[in-house]
Amino acid sequence: MADTTPATLEAAIAASPASLREALRETILFAELDDEQLEHIAIAGSVMSLRRGVVLFEEGDEPGEFYLVLSGRVAIAQESADGRESLLAVLGPGELFGEMAFLDGYNRSAQARALEESSVLMVPYEELRRLYEDKPAALWSAVQLLARRLRTTDRALSDTVFLDVMGRTAKRLLDMAGDRDEFEMPLTQEELASMVGASRERVNKAIHAFEKLGWVTHDQRRYKITNRRNLEIRAR
Repeated sequence: MADTTPATLEAAIAASPASLREALRETILFAELDDEQLEHIAIAGSVMSLRRGVVLFEEGDEPGEFYLVLSGRVAIAQESADGRESLLAVLGPGELFGEMAFLDGYNRSAQARALEESSVLMVPYEELRRLYEDKPAALWSAVQLLARRLRTTDRALSDTVFLDVMGRTAKRLLDMAGDRDEFEMPLTQEELASMVGASRERVNKAIHAFEKLGWVTHDQRRYKITNRRNLEIRAR
């Protein structure tokens, strides 16, 4: 079991049944459920407040629950036999993880850890099982979720084939920024390089090139996108 901190004020607010119900409603998996069904899931869950680096589960662990990110960011990662890490995804508020093991019956396929102070809703699989037994039509939402996961995987494979390191770095910076021009990078240099799929030196070289071009500035972990259009073109 992951070590957690006492609930922060943000986590405590998010823990109200009404807030959790609405957070669940915003996900693909539960968008079609009524208030009563959402309430059951919210009440069955528990809110966890996490420090940076806390591991929720390891690759190969036996699963028993899924999670919804309420605040902060969670990394999904795999480790090779020689100890190298591949950062598969960075999940923010409103995103689900840990549900695949329920759907296919296998152990965890990756590690999940907090990239920064975060809060998550943890819901036992038993609640999902009860939902699908009572409402089989709800499984169509699970199919939609899996289809979206597959599309994400397809895009990642396409990026590896068609984009060079500078292109993949540009894309990751835009992903981290979202719709903001200024943001704090939640990843270490090693984690960013792992997500790009290149060495730290090559990713740093790409960022320095963007700075020289006037597309990005940064000070430690504070980044500012100064030419989004050119950065987006480079990420294609």
